[in-house]
Amino acid sequence: MVVLRREIGDVLRDARQRQGRTLREVSSAARVSLGYLSEVERGQKEASSELLHSICEALDVPMSLILREVSDRVAVTEGLLIPDTVPIDLAASLDGGVDAGWARTRAELAPIG
Repeated sequence: MVVLRREIGDVLRDARQRQGRTLREVSSAARVSLGYLSEVERGQKEASSELLHSICEALDVPMSLILREVSDRVAVTEGLLIPDTVPIDLAASLDGGVDAGWARTRAELAPIG
């Protein structure tokens, strides 16, 4: 059985570690205790939507990308094929505002339709 809080924690930890940041740095930026962030990353605590938003802002990663990664991991566990595309209207809306922080990710999105 997939435990969503564990998947969310794993994705958040992976994002933090890819940036080479410590729990202390991110917890301070997110204004959450170090211990609580650690428990979220280990899947021991459920992150509220507000807390998840704060952590994503501290990591400078859109929450939608975190949730997509979680969704993809759950789909793999369920044995589903993960499409590497996004709807054409979403791709068009992303082209309107380029943000250097995750422009590479936007370029990798392939529109369908």
